[in-house]
Amino acid sequence: MSVVSADVLPGGALGVEEAADGAAVLGPRARLWPSLAAVYRAQLSRARVARIPLLFVATFQSIGIMVLMRGVVDGGGEARAVVAGSSVLVVAFVALNLLAQYFGQLRASGGLDHYATLPVPPAAVVLGAAGAYASFTVPGTVVTAVFGCALFGLPLAHLWVLAAVIPLAGAALAGLGAALGLLAPRPELATLLGQLGMSAALLLGVLPAERMPEGVRFLRDLLPSTYGVEAFARTFGPSPDWAFVLGDLAVCGGVGVVSLAVATWAYRRAAVR
Repeated sequence: MSVVSADVLPGGALGVEEAADGAAVLGPRARLWPSLAAVYRAQLSRARVARIPLLFVATFQSIGIMVLMRGVVDGGGEARAVVAGSSVLVVAFVALNLLAQYFGQLRASGGLDHYATLPVPPAAVVLGAAGAYASFTVPGTVVTAVFGCALFGLPLAHLWVLAAVIPLAGAALAGLGAALGLLAPRPELATLLGQLGMSAALLLGVLPAERMPEGVRFLRDLLPSTYGVEAFARTFGPSPDWAFVLGDLAVCGGVGVVSLAVATWAYRRAAVR
């Protein structure tokens, strides 16, 4: 029988003492972007089947609103506002309404405890879920915009602006929806707040601003999606003022950063309770 010194064994006494003398060696912290991509893919595959029917509902709802408004609005700036507002309404239905319901139910069912045990930064959970829900709005928003342009005789040349409007407005509305769902004490209240937010996007975003009272216009300016609607509506003109379009998109993006930061704080607050 051969005798081996404990010094050369991986689990020997000397190795234990050296580990005891130094700081505990932990695994590397999960980085934000890989964690965000993992949460995004998981949320996208999980919600794909359940959310697609609701996406059709959001699209048909916006198309129906435009058909109704066609009997009231003939063209001009009012038609641009109706088409732009109806297109962004699809984003509001999914990113604001459904995300508020999702996080409200997740908090009530204890699902936040599962995410709290994973080595995933809180920002990755919020951004991943928000990005997955906002991704479902792309087909419906494009279909609504194309249908609205055909219905009101608006040009299709600048529909590429939706590539900026959808993520920026989606980020702003998704952050607001996630914050409402995480801060609401009960899931029923989260659902109510999400629906009220979507109704505000409907009434204040689709209706032409020129026909609103001054006080209602002020409330419209406080809605995050308003700046996405304004940016998209400006592109229907014969010679769009791109400085104003970029300004509206910048405001929408800034509101998105703030709302997602608030949603991340609300997630940390809800996860430790």
